[in-house]
Amino acid sequence: MADRNSRLSVKKEKGNGKEKSVKRPEKVVKNSENTPEQPKMEEEKRNGESAGASGAEVASTEEKSEFQPIELPPFEIVTGELMSQFYFKFQFRNVEYSSGRNKTLLCFRVDTAGGSVEPLKGYMEDEHATSHAEEAFFQQVLPNASQEYDVTWYVSSSPCLDCAAKLATILKQRKKLRLCIFCSRLFEWEEPEIVEGLRALVSAGCKLRMMKPSDFVHVWETYVDKDEESFTPWEDCQENYLYYVDKLADILK
Repeated sequence: MADRNSRLSVKKEKGNGKEKSVKRPEKVVKNSENTPEQPKMEEEKRNGESAGASGAEVASTEEKSEFQPIELPPFEIVTGELMSQFYFKFQFRNVEYSSGRNKTLLCFRVDTAGGSVEPLKGYMEDEHATSHAEEAFFQQVLPNASQEYDVTWYVSSSPCLDCAAKLATILKQRKKLRLCIFCSRLFEWEEPEIVEGLRALVSAGCKLRMMKPSDFVHVWETYVDKDEESFTPWEDCQENYLYYVDKLADILK
């Protein structure tokens, strides 16, 4: 799949980066120019600009030197480990979103037929990845299609157009595979091509569901480094869950 910045028309989020709780969740942006750390970076930049003439001279010298591109880290599957509390609370929240949610987090459970083998559990993230987490799962976690598998995902947002098409193809090819996806929110759900992609995915055999409050608690208990802390879903979690349930029903009818 192509990089999301080149494939998707990304809509910049409104607001000043603060969480806002509303009845109608805004469409989700999987890529954004801003991150939660940006205010700090801008403050440091301002501090640097006020450091005086010596700082300006250093900056001028650095600008003359050859720019060395940053090498982005390779895609990494996180298995047998737990995500941070911040990742979960920020990326999985199902309300209107500030900028910075530029990852797809995918928590997975793989059960074999008969339950004779301990389920495989873990989570993945797809920032700076050549493949999105959905496709990479079948490339690196479950590449073998010879066995019968029940796969359950809890994802921070529903698949994009390309991922939905890839998943539909995989399900048609792997007759012994059953996939159920629980989504925190719907990605670009108003776009006609996204609607068609999700319909095709369900037609291929995928069960597509929205995450209800108890599902968020389950992800917290199973995939988050909670350090013995309990989790209570945010105030409007149930309200926004019902909102997305209605939207998904409209998509799939």
